[in-house]
Amino acid sequence: MLMKRKDGESQPGIKWGPFTLRIPFVHTGFEGPEFLQGILVAAATGLALVPIMMGAMGLTFEEAVLMSMISSFLISTGPILFGEPFAAGWITPALPLVLSYVLTEQYPTSVERFQVMAALSLDLSIILLVLGITGFGKIIIEKIPLAMKGAIIMGAAIAALKRVFLDDAANNLDKMPWSMWIAMGTCLLLAFSIPIQKRKAEWPWLAKIASLGLLPGFLLAAIVGYMNGELSWVDEAGQSLIQSGIMVPPVESLFNKVSPFSIGFPPLSLMLDPDVLGLAFVAYIILFGDIITGIEVLRGAIKKRPDEKLDFDSTRTHLSTGIRNGLMALFAPMFPTQGSLWTGVHVIIVNRWSEGREKMDSLHSGIASYYFFGVPILFLFLPISTGLRPLLPIALALTLVLTGFACAYVAMDIPRNQAERGTVLFGGMALAIFPPFYGIVVAIAAAVLLLGFNDHDPDSLIEQTED
Repeated sequence: MLMKRKDGESQPGIKWGPFTLRIPFVHTGFEGPEFLQGILVAAATGLALVPIMMGAMGLTFEEAVLMSMISSFLISTGPILFGEPFAAGWITPALPLVLSYVLTEQYPTSVERFQVMAALSLDLSIILLVLGITGFGKIIIEKIPLAMKGAIIMGAAIAALKRVFLDDAANNLDKMPWSMWIAMGTCLLLAFSIPIQKRKAEWPWLAKIASLGLLPGFLLAAIVGYMNGELSWVDEAGQSLIQSGIMVPPVESLFNKVSPFSIGFPPLSLMLDPDVLGLAFVAYIILFGDIITGIEVLRGAIKKRPDEKLDFDSTRTHLSTGIRNGLMALFAPMFPTQGSLWTGVHVIIVNRWSEGREKMDSLHSGIASYYFFGVPILFLFLPISTGLRPLLPIALALTLVLTGFACAYVAMDIPRNQAERGTVLFGGMALAIFPPFYGIVVAIAAAVLLLGFNDHDPDSLIEQTED
């Protein structure tokens, strides 16, 4: 039986240490729109790394799907097992940096590459756990100047859009322009268009479509892509790509190929390698920005939902993300798939939650429905996992574009004057274009030299909710 909360209180759950377990159907309800999105969009995005794991990492399709399933399951523990009020996801901007380093002649075999992935995950896990246990992570996030906060978020926005429209354009956007543009345009309109938001009250059918978030654009792109030949579900021999039945997870073979317990733990020299350790710190910087972004996205929505108290705790976020990265390193090392925020999905769920309790009883119910019902289990159904293969690039691009748009409007809402606005854009460009450490140095220098040291936010949402 679903436990109900009183107005103004937190959603019920089971406290364990600094964490809160919320069991679906007991502490969180079922939200249909989020469930439907999770079936297709979350599954397709979770499978987006399957081609890389097959081609560069030496896995079979079934092993790659199981690896994605493990990753997605660990992601889902963020809101369900640990009680985080964020839709968790990858540390997406770090992904191209990691792949360009790992998939080189320096590490020619799949064993070496998985050991590097394990080393990266363990390094990030240690960084997060140390900062979480000592409390330094909370201090860092609380005391970050406004301009730096905005620059980090703006940098994520620019990096996400750059990847879709420049870096990956030749492989994706140029090959399937109609599918890509229709998916991105539809989702942006339904999520952010002011005219459409006004019409939702007048047209119930439009409100129902908009409540499905990413799903309408995703399905429309699939239909248009199939009709104009951009997408195909048959191979070169004319055989259907869609398989029937249920996949038997190849647990033993995957364990033997990827787990440090089987292939050997990364040596200390690898974990302390400047490049490996540097990439782990870069991932932390990006993850740090995601934590800020997740909180800022909720800032305005909280004012509309006084009936539900959201429990923010940046120390808990550090600890839970550190634990997830450690577990990923031990059983399915694919870095950096264990982050704190999936910005596009977070924005979609928060937008519907902000419309009132009659639309979504609890934010935790919306997130749990998206992850628990839509991600881990359905990977085993071959009609879904094989049927989504042609749509994987669209799912990834859709996520990045919504991430870029959401990060951009959050970043531009933070500055209070002209100097801060210029500093946010300048620092964001530096973070997106330069190597990460150079970018963060430039952003810090710009904030200090142009604005001084007294740039702390007196209305910090973290401080209000954690005090």
